[in-house]
Amino acid sequence: MIDGAKLKKLKVFPDERGWLMEILRNDDEIFEQFGQVYVTCAYPGVVKGWHMHELQTDHFCVLTGMAKIVLYDGREDSPTKGEVNEFFLGQHDRSVLKIPKLVMHGFKCISPEPAMILNVPTERFNYDKPDEIRLPAHDPSIPYDWSRKDG
Repeated sequence: MIDGAKLKKLKVFPDERGWLMEILRNDDEIFEQFGQVYVTCAYPGVVKGWHMHELQTDHFCVLTGMAKIVLYDGREDSPTKGEVNEFFLGQHDRSVLKIPKLVMHGFKCISPEPAMILNVPTERFNYDKPDEIRLPAHDPSIPYDWSRKDG
């Protein structure tokens, strides 16, 4: 696992009315601080990536559909420099993924319905000076192929 990345399995509390699922609590091991909460959506087959943040840590939880979330550690001083991690999260794996700052990440919707991803970043979005470094989804400097891997 990439240094600083953590996966927290979520608990779902079902009853006859439906269910409740806690995603992130301020007493969780993975919690740092609160910046904002937002939801992003990817349509089937769409890749949203690559990007990273210098200040912000992300906490991704896939609410609907399924997404392949990929991390790439390009940090020079990291013990896991060069590592790539894949996570298949959503309706079949209820988890929240902590993505450390300076780790490139992106995601692809792999379900027939859109994937809706909730993010709880540690910083709020700065419209005047966004904390984002972006690369194209298929940038050759990252050793990853977004295509489906049949087997």
